[in-house]
Amino acid sequence: MKEMVINGIRIRPGQSVNIEIAIARLPTHTLIDLPIFIHRAKEDGPVVLISGGVHGDEINGVVAVKRMLEEEIFQPKRGTLIYIPLVNVYGFLSNSRTFPDGRDLNRSFPGNNKGSLASQIAYILTTQIIPIIDYGIDIHTGGRMLSNYPQIRVDFKDKIGMEMAKAFGTRFIINSSHIDKSFRKEAFKFKKHILVYEGGESMRLDEFSVEEAILGTKRLLNHLGIIEETLPDSETLVIKESSWTRAKISGIFTPVVKPGDEIKKRQVLARISDPYGQVKVPVKSNANGYIVGMNYSPVVNAGDALFHIGKV
Repeated sequence: MKEMVINGIRIRPGQSVNIEIAIARLPTHTLIDLPIFIHRAKEDGPVVLISGGVHGDEINGVVAVKRMLEEEIFQPKRGTLIYIPLVNVYGFLSNSRTFPDGRDLNRSFPGNNKGSLASQIAYILTTQIIPIIDYGIDIHTGGRMLSNYPQIRVDFKDKIGMEMAKAFGTRFIINSSHIDKSFRKEAFKFKKHILVYEGGESMRLDEFSVEEAILGTKRLLNHLGIIEETLPDSETLVIKESSWTRAKISGIFTPVVKPGDEIKKRQVLARISDPYGQVKVPVKSNANGYIVGMNYSPVVNAGDALFHIGKV
């Protein structure tokens, strides 16, 4: 069986180990650690990372991974599960997507152990985690007031990634090329395959998105042979192309559809009005497809993204 070492600690077959990697201290001199939880089966098999909170304000991912841990949902029959419920502790503490200096961890790879805080954590993931995993699920949400219907983002050119995405089985699979300096692209350089799951919006808990993240992870782990369960088939739609419908005027935004809905070309999706009831402008779909993401802001400006429409 292959040796597994994280931060100098050896994890043997059949062991469950919790590791805390020291990062830095807050201005109050409070030490900040990166807690990592490893559950290794006695039988060798794939190593899968399950992570949340790469962006500190994306709470659904943190809760989904936390629930997997605290409820002991997965008992690996073979292989290893590595859980990192909260990657960006600093963003979590400040309800922010980024680090205190404004850097985005997911644009900081491969990182540097003497660089910014984001760069240091990226370096830890690049040197300690990526080399030992085979696959990963990185759980995200939409932005503030921008909600994503549960979906997997994967580069359609990555055949193994596509196979994983279909096994995960959430409603939508969306083509998303690898982004420079992202966690997913850095892993791909090492021939490791990480899926990005998106569900809900930042700073708002969405039980449906959390449940879909857990259920999809269960399907994938079952597909990889890490767990053994009989699961019902899922209906997944492959989104080959997607685009945003934007506001043509500013005003009060009143949608009449919701994320996940199937829509038709020229269908009225919303209305934008002024605060005085003098102006009312419909927002119409420019294509047949599905609402894979949506703006929940009640007040919008001209040019704002309103509906993310996916075409099958």
